[in-house]
Amino acid sequence: MTSKRTMLVTAHTGREAAVDSARLVIARLVGAGVAVRVLGAEAEAIALPGVEVVPTGLSAIQDAEMMIVLGGDGSLLRAAELARPVGVPLLGVNLGHVGFLAEAEVENLEVAVDGIVQSRYDVEERMTIEVTARLNGQVLADTWALNEATVEKRERMLEVVAEVDGRPLSRWGCDGVICATPTGSTAYAFSAGGPVVWPEVEALLLVPISAHALFARPLVVSPRSVLAVEIQPRTAGAVLWCDGRRRFDLPAGARVEVRRGAEPVRLARLHGVEDTGAPFTDRLVAKFDLPVQGWRGRARS
Repeated sequence: MTSKRTMLVTAHTGREAAVDSARLVIARLVGAGVAVRVLGAEAEAIALPGVEVVPTGLSAIQDAEMMIVLGGDGSLLRAAELARPVGVPLLGVNLGHVGFLAEAEVENLEVAVDGIVQSRYDVEERMTIEVTARLNGQVLADTWALNEATVEKRERMLEVVAEVDGRPLSRWGCDGVICATPTGSTAYAFSAGGPVVWPEVEALLLVPISAHALFARPLVVSPRSVLAVEIQPRTAGAVLWCDGRRRFDLPAGARVEVRRGAEPVRLARLHGVEDTGAPFTDRLVAKFDLPVQGWRGRARS
């Protein structure tokens, strides 16, 4: 017997537009015979019959086909914490500003849901990073990130030494250092002057923030590399942020190591649906309103 398809729908319930969109998604899925779950913390705001209310935790997403997230990139990063351990793909509906992680815009929501119902989507894996902070052998933090891990100053400028594959690279007086994935290249690393890296490229990024040095360029290294940032002993302490969500205090002398994560985050990508499933180049053009007038395309024979 074939089990019924099940989707977990989550929304930024602090936004009325997200709640309205969640109701539309749920109604359309239930009408198509798809089972829908919602988190207990969000059920009262969404308030729709015909859904299963589940507590927040891995059991909420276990055996689900997909997790549909309505909100901005912050909402999707929060959802990734739930979905990553069990490998369930995420599909984001952008209700924020830029929304690089989202697959669909709210204007095309009904078309996107129809694509999900008809199983017209692929799943791509996005590289993650494992992040470990230590002080004199004691583990201060052991976590992960989809976008980036950032060592940032608290008050005064930081003195750090950056390392690649066990070899010292440079010492910087700076506001911080970003270690990012290709997915994170359009997030904080982009704001700090880092390069845009296409998601299918396997690499790690090292981007200093406001470094006082002649050599302080953003670097792109092998996905097999190990990056490290050492906070110098006689400098101020720092803060480690992972995806702007998980915060850890770092005393002077702490060392942060970043390497490729063993578990990716899986994102659903719609295909054959108008205005969704666009190539990354088209996403860049649309998100940043890039001028492409005058483009003629490939010559036709």
